[in-house]
Amino acid sequence: MNTKLTLTIQQDVIEKAKKYAKAKNRSLSDIIENYLKLVTKEEHNPKSKKLDSVVSSLKGSFKMPADMDYKKELQKIREEKYL
Repeated sequence: MNTKLTLTIQQDVIEKAKKYAKAKNRSLSDIIENYLKLVTKEEHNPKSKKLDSVVSSLKGSFKMPADMDYKKELQKIREEKYL
């Protein structure tokens, strides 16, 4: 269930965030929701390793096609590199 949320954020931050979201073909709501999921997940699991800030900023910015086989792609890359 989605619920509306009102936030107070500096105008320049909002403008930059909107440009970022548009460049990533995502909605600002989606980016904020994923960030909040990440933050609240870490609070519940304090033993988890912290991600580097660069990695954290990229998390969720790439959406793989539903039919992509990660293991096959990884194998293909390894074959190209080592064979």
